[in-house]
This record gives sequence, C-alpha cells and structure tokens, in this order.
Amino acid sequence: MTARLTPPAQLVERILDASRAEDCIAVVEEDSQVEVRFANNTTTTNGVRRLRRVTAMSITATSGALSVGVESRSGEPDVEALVRASEGAASASPPAEDAVPLLGAGEGDGGGGSAFEEPAPLTDLSVLRGVLDGLAGAFERARSRAHVLSGFATHELTTVYVGTSAGLRARHQQPTGSLELVARSTDGARSAWAGRGTEWFEGLDLDGLHRNLERRLDWAERRLELPAGRYETLLPPDATADLMIFLYGDLSGRDAEDGRSVFSAPGGGTRVGESITDLPVELRSDPREPGLESIPFLVTTASGSDVSVFDNGLPLARTSWIEEGRLERLFYHRAGAARSQVAPAVPADNLVLEIPGATASLEEMVARTRKGLLLTCLWYIRTVDPVTALLTGLTRDGVYLVEDGEVVGAVNNFRFNESPVELLSRIAEAGASERAFSRESGEYMNRTSMPPLRVPDFNMSSVSPAT
Repeated sequence: MTARLTPPAQLVERILDASRAEDCIAVVEEDSQVEVRFANNTTTTNGVRRLRRVTAMSITATSGALSVGVESRSGEPDVEALVRASEGAASASPPAEDAVPLLGAGEGDGGGGSAFEEPAPLTDLSVLRGVLDGLAGAFERARSRAHVLSGFATHELTTVYVGTSAGLRARHQQPTGSLELVARSTDGARSAWAGRGTEWFEGLDLDGLHRNLERRLDWAERRLELPAGRYETLLPPDATADLMIFLYGDLSGRDAEDGRSVFSAPGGGTRVGESITDLPVELRSDPREPGLESIPFLVTTASGSDVSVFDNGLPLARTSWIEEGRLERLFYHRAGAARSQVAPAVPADNLVLEIPGATASLEEMVARTRKGLLLTCLWYIRTVDPVTALLTGLTRDGVYLVEDGEVVGAVNNFRFNESPVELLSRIAEAGASERAFSRESGEYMNRTSMPPLRVPDFNMSSVSPAT
C-alpha cells in the first residue's frame, strides 16, 4: 500500500495544477502512529497505523467577493474529483469574511519550506522499546507491592505539506509522544495517575513515575472525609496545565469584541492592557521554546473566529498572551486583525506559564503548608459560563490532606468550580515551571510547561461520590 501512494510534495503540486479557481491551497498530512496498551500488570495490545489526509481549498470570485470551498479525502485521492468538489463547494458558499491575499514564496512558512520534497518519515515500535523494557520491571514490582498498573504509551510522527497557488511551499515534521500510567490497589480502593509528554521517549523516567505512584498509594492507606468548601490547595504542574489550556482557548479576539468572553471589556472592546494578576505572570507560546518545539507556521483546513485558511503558512513567533500579569494579546487572523487595527496573532501548539524568579518545587511547597489539599489531576472539565471562564470538573486519582508540611492521608473526591482567569489573581505562591501533561487535554495540547501553584481558597463546590 505504501508504495502506491504518491509522494506528498507531488500530490500538493498535482492539486494546484488541477485547480481552475482564482486561488488554491493544498494540504497533505501524513501521520504515522504506534501505541502500546497495558492493564493488570501485563501488556495487552500494540498497534501501528499510517494515516493520510489530503485537503483542497478552492477560492473563487463571484460578484466581486471571494468564497472558499474545502474538500478532504484520505489515502490516495482522485485529484481531479477532489479539486472539482472543492470548487463546487466554493461556488455554493457565502462570501468569506476572512479573505486576504494568500501567502507566497518567501512570505510565510516560518522557515518550513527548505525540505519540501523530502518524504514523510515513519515511526515504529522501536521508539517505545525503553517503555516496554521499563514496564517489565514495573509489573514485577507492582505485583510484589499488591497493586496493578494500567495505561498506554503512544507515539506519532506527523509531517504536513502546504502549498498555495501564490507560490508558498511549507513542510514540517513533528514527533509527539505520551505515557499515561495508573496504579491501583488490588482491592480497587486506592488509585493514582501520572502522565508525561515527550518527543522521542529519551530520558523518560518510567521508574521514577512508578515510585511516585507507589508513594501516593501509601498516602491513601489512611482515608479521611472532608466536606465541600474552599481550601488552600496545591496544584501540581499537570493540574495547572488542565486549567491553563482552557484559558488559552478563551483568547479569542472576536469573541471578546462581541461581548462573549471573559476578556470582553464592560461597555465594549477588550481587556487587552488590563492587569489580570498582581504577580508578574507570563503566559506565552513559542514554536522554538526549548524542549517544547512545535510547528512554526499555521496550518488549518477550516476558517473560524480566530484562524483563517487564507493564513496557511503564516509564520508563528514567540507571543506573550499575558505579560507581567497584564493581558497583552488575543487571537486574530490577518483579516480580523486588520479590521480591529491590531497585529495578527494565532494559536501555536505549545503553552508556557512562568513566574520569573519562582524556583520552588512542589515538594518544597508541600513542606511549607500548614494545612491544605494536594491535588494530582482534574477530570471531565467543562465550561459553565464563557463570560467569566467559569469551569466545573472533578478531582480524580488522588486528593491528599497536608498538615504541618506532611501528607497525612487521602480525602474524598470533589466537584470544583473555578475560573482559571480569576484564579490567577488569587495565587498565593508559584513554583518553578516544568514540562507538564494535562490529563484532560494532553491529547490535543501535549507541549506545556507549568508551575505548581498554591491557591488559598480553591472552590471545592461539592463532594463527589466518584472513587
């Protein structure tokens, strides 16, 4: 099957050559994936997949306005049929409000066009060899300690090719891996979770993850019941990521201007320039962030409030969304930015929250806690009110009581209600940022760096019966 597939760069050229529209954009996404799953202290399944998605976007002019039609196929498409379908969709579409000239050669791609003709590399199960070797010892130790391990490790290598009729050619390959591990006592009464994001699994400390889970299971041998209420709470970096990814998703300039967002200003406009917190917090994205490198140009096959197909290939630079505690930027595609007289800024594939000068580890923050809760992860997070960014969700796989600097036991689960924007204004302490993995959103936003946070009054709105 692999030998019959047209090379991606050639497929892009065939789509552009077949176009009869005023302009055309071609995107070919090659995705190679491997995974290993395990449960009850044994590996259960593994798999290898290769996926291809081919998209043609035709731009046609009708009565002086531009319209866009988008069609996608998998595998080896009939290029002629694909392009004609996209042109038909364009002729039936309303005028595009986000229409701007396409980016051409030398205008975009963030440096991604230098290897355009190269084939897409494939990942394979050898990438997971270190995980598999480590699991053998972990399973043996788990059996000796009367608990079971389950979870999965995945790796994918995605290569994207973008071409426009204006001359742009861009290519980028991106490795993305993750490991999630759950330890559960044999009676099912105690459980703990850990996750890590990685590129190639090099240096991933599975043994360290497992020993941390063992420690949490030991903590949970003593069980305590607490009522709902506001508690001083320590959020580890993973739980901080759970919340900040939702904040990132709320940075729509269009929604803010339309009064539908937490970043809408009373009486109209946006809160850009307003202080969010007294701490010198920086929330940023940077495709060249060391250790979190991601695709350096925009690729999208659909337009929305904040991204536009007309911007395919737009270079992505370091962007501070919050700087020194002040809201600095919101998302705008080029057309929206021109209307609002601001600079374009579109989402990137990583996110960093950092407080300059913060050096404490989570363990050091626990040691300074007189009485409070230590979370591990949050779960089933949903937006309650976009105007305040209020979220609700559940705690899961370990909430612990800290007294006089020591963890003294596990407590019941809670439902929480918190706004990550409002929460930033109430931080009592922050630690050093480190790579984090959101249990809720890590599948979609793998590359994050977050600090542990101390919140003096985290709102545990009700007790959850979940165990």
